[in-house]
Amino acid sequence: MKTKISTLLLLPFFALLMFTSCQQEVVEISPPADSEALSASSPLTALMSSASKMDGSKDNIIDNASCLSIELPVTVVVNGLEIIIDSEEDYKVIEAIFNEFEEDDDYLEIIFPITIITEEHDDIVINNAAELKEFVDECKGENENDDDIECIDFKYPISFSVYDVNFQVVDVITVENDRQLYKFLKRVKNSDFLASLNFPVTMLLSDGTEVVVNNNEELENTINDAKDACDEDDDNDYGDDDFTKERLDEYLQICPWVVHEFKRNNQDNTVAYKEYALNFKEDGVVRMRARNGDILTGTWSTRVTKRGALLKMEFDTLADFTLEWIVYDIEYGKIKLYEEGGNRIIMKKNCDVVIDITKERIENYLQECLWRVARLQVDGTNNEKDYIGTPLKFFANNIVKIRINGEFVSGEYEIGVRNSGFFLQIFLQDRPNLKLEWLITFLEPGLIKLENENNQMILRRHCPDGDDDINYIEDVLLTWEWEVALYKDGDVNKTEDYFMYTIDFLENGWIKVTDPNNGIIDGNWLAYRHEGLHLGMHYGIEPPFQVLNHRWKIAEITQNRIELKDLSANGEIERILVLEKKE
Repeated sequence: MKTKISTLLLLPFFALLMFTSCQQEVVEISPPADSEALSASSPLTALMSSASKMDGSKDNIIDNASCLSIELPVTVVVNGLEIIIDSEEDYKVIEAIFNEFEEDDDYLEIIFPITIITEEHDDIVINNAAELKEFVDECKGENENDDDIECIDFKYPISFSVYDVNFQVVDVITVENDRQLYKFLKRVKNSDFLASLNFPVTMLLSDGTEVVVNNNEELENTINDAKDACDEDDDNDYGDDDFTKERLDEYLQICPWVVHEFKRNNQDNTVAYKEYALNFKEDGVVRMRARNGDILTGTWSTRVTKRGALLKMEFDTLADFTLEWIVYDIEYGKIKLYEEGGNRIIMKKNCDVVIDITKERIENYLQECLWRVARLQVDGTNNEKDYIGTPLKFFANNIVKIRINGEFVSGEYEIGVRNSGFFLQIFLQDRPNLKLEWLITFLEPGLIKLENENNQMILRRHCPDGDDDINYIEDVLLTWEWEVALYKDGDVNKTEDYFMYTIDFLENGWIKVTDPNNGIIDGNWLAYRHEGLHLGMHYGIEPPFQVLNHRWKIAEITQNRIELKDLSANGEIERILVLEKKE
């Protein structure tokens, strides 16, 4: 059963504590069928709990226990050397010290007190080695099957509809991580209310593959099929030294890999090599695509030694990558390589990235759906706000259109080739910033990145068809006229600036604002999904609405009320805008 959410509530997890409070406005969510409700005895509840348990195997080189993890930072003494471990990257330092000499006796001492995190996500302060040993002894032995499922994970956020014993909707809960999911399911097991998962839900397999499931039966089967499909690496070593050569070779060849961090000889070269893409072939050939589209060909090979799994790459014209790298960690869709002397590469799997770019592929991608300008920086100035709510549509025969005030304005585009690679030019009236010759530096079906000297542009694909949440948001916006019920900038309430204005969201992304004197302000809007749900609005330069030109995060939406937030880079709320149905 696919649950249709008629109210999107993006609420914090502490809303669970309010289940006994007064019920809010009744929302139109159908009660779950018996087969869709999660309960204490549900097999799916148990599987989801196991998949959301804390995996403590990453720091086994410190605590020798896969059922718990030590909260960082922690100070340890390794073979007489005191080290502060403040990130997972530092675990490799311990292993490097252990591997320095083959004949010595390695030892590690933890400096107490420490805080451990149990598999049930509980934090416990440990004051000495004896107390820690009691918890370690409760864990299953090395390489024994433990209760957590590590080969599959949820792609967050996910949400649940919560019902009381009378099948009345109590709340819609959004869950952001494993800890919140485990605690929520524990509460389900110990309570008399029911909860149903709102589908579709995306699951992440251990190789980074995504699987979309649409009901409880599909979810249960997917977890059961995947739970034993990977090596959970629950030995008392760090990383994947126990990788076989065959397994590593197979993993490297699954999909292309994109560089996210690069360090060579203690020099951070991430800027130079970020988003370089590598494709490891069966025949020992590796093809690399640089950001400018150049293709470099080299060789690769692997071997497993006492130092661990090693990956050797050789390029005639790219010395920075030419090295035998230690594979010191493999996570979901991520590989980390290092070698002594300050050398490190972090690569992420991306099955959509295109190594061999062709003009036809670029044209095909551009002609899929709409494209919104997510970023535009020209001559040091950020210009993306000028394109809020005005997506582009590319057609055959070099026709491009931009949607303004509900109408598509036509122009032309060109895909060409220069020695440095493929470029894109867009010719639209009154849009000179787009006319630059943009070098295509990164290409996948949903994302295109372009550069020109010091200028950057990012286009993101917008395909609203089939997205129930986006369709619901659009239906709500188009059904009513709206007014500003609250506008708060920091601690300053500026709601009175919008007294008696009427906001009308019209078809095809046109906003019409009527002021108290019956004047008209035209604008553009677009509801879209990217790391959450957003509403982009642009009212031009007309006060007081020009300050509302922004891509707002949708915090809550009902038939009568829309709450929007402007978040800072660290997630703090900087502005709040509330629109309410105009009576």
